[in-house]
Amino acid sequence: MASRTVAKDIITLRGSAAIVSEFFGYAANSILYNRGVYPEESFAKVKKYGLPMLLTQDEEWLEAGKLQRVVMVIMSKATKEVLERWNFSIETDSDVVEKGVSREKSDREIMREIQAIMRQIASSITYLPCLDEPCVFDVLAYTDTDVPVPFTWIESDPKLIANPQMVKLHSFDTKIHKVDTLVSYKNDEWDEQ
Repeated sequence: MASRTVAKDIITLRGSAAIVSEFFGYAANSILYNRGVYPEESFAKVKKYGLPMLLTQDEEWLEAGKLQRVVMVIMSKATKEVLERWNFSIETDSDVVEKGVSREKSDREIMREIQAIMRQIASSITYLPCLDEPCVFDVLAYTDTDVPVPFTWIESDPKLIANPQMVKLHSFDTKIHKVDTLVSYKNDEWDEQ
């Protein structure tokens, strides 16, 4: 009788940080593309997470458990008014950071969870108001206070939206890092009611 070995997907802190960091890059580019912040020709199609993706800091913060949130803000270029705020909250398993243990979760399961978020980002154009003016974006990183930041970065206000509409998107979990996603947006039609 032949014996079967079962392959286990072991997730390390470094591997989880790489997955989350890569996700942020693709998610940001997907948001910028789908929301029309940059012209379509600025992006190149690549295949990732089993989906066609469009691609135009630092994993150390994730590995140290020092990064709690990444926020991408889309603002009016003319007025700097915040129109959308894409919030990615990060929970890090402190046992993994402090004790160096690893966790088990299949790559396939993580990829399915990420695919669900990426599909929601792509479909966001069906419910988010049109961005009918030139826009710019900013990325905010919420870290522990003892984290050294690049000298070109500056302190920022949270760039909140007054009376926002909010949509919670799917989350994904590597068993080391859990990322919850929420988009809040300005909706003039709602404000006028």
